Amino acid sequence: MKGYVITIFDNEKSEQAARRCIKSAAKHGLEAVMEPAITPEDSPMKIASDEEIPIEGFEEVYSRFDRCLSAFLSHYFLWKNCLEKNEPQVIFEHDAVVFDKIPENLKNPIVNLGKPSYGKFRTPQTLGETPLVSKKYFPGAHAYYITPAGALDLINRAKTHAGPTDIFINLDYFPYLHEYYPWPVDAKDSFTTIQNKNGCVAKHNYGETYEIL
Repeated sequence: MKGYVITIFDNEKSEQAARRCIKSAAKHGLEAVMEPAITPEDSPMKIASDEEIPIEGFEEVYSRFDRCLSAFLSHYFLWKNCLEKNEPQVIFEHDAVVFDKIPENLKNPIVNLGKPSYGKFRTPQTLGETPLVSKKYFPGAHAYYITPAGALDLINRAKTHAGPTDIFINLDYFPYLHEYYPWPVDAKDSFTTIQNKNGCVAKHNYGETYEIL
């Protein structure tokens, strides 16, 4: 099992955060590498069209459209990578920090590993791998485990109901979602490249010094 950290190259803050993520993963026995992010400069609308991914779901009040779509596509191509390599992997966003060992014997095709990073949430009452209860969707897409079967399911659903990555990975579309508790990964974010101010105020780390890049 290998980890992939979505990284905006030539963005000093993103690369610095990604190096921190990789270092924290290695400390707990997981090899992780940087994976180039899709950015607005990559013409995400054309990429979405080429991949037959609808874009209507990215028009929402919490994020900037082109950046939200770019972030989704960054995850999407890692799902394709998982399917092509035919092996499980862990997907990280650059602001993720690993605080504990990520189990290698996870049973579910898609498992959230990240502590909720915004808004209200429920704490699982069971230790270890458990059905997703913290929210009805992923509480941030900063750290999760997928198998090729899970990746295929995500890819197929993306052809009809794409949207912000964390909201997209929800129990209505994927009723079998799990999470691992205590969450071994946390988002240590001090900036965003996706959300607008409306999307930032609910973040647990939001404050006066939080940057919208």
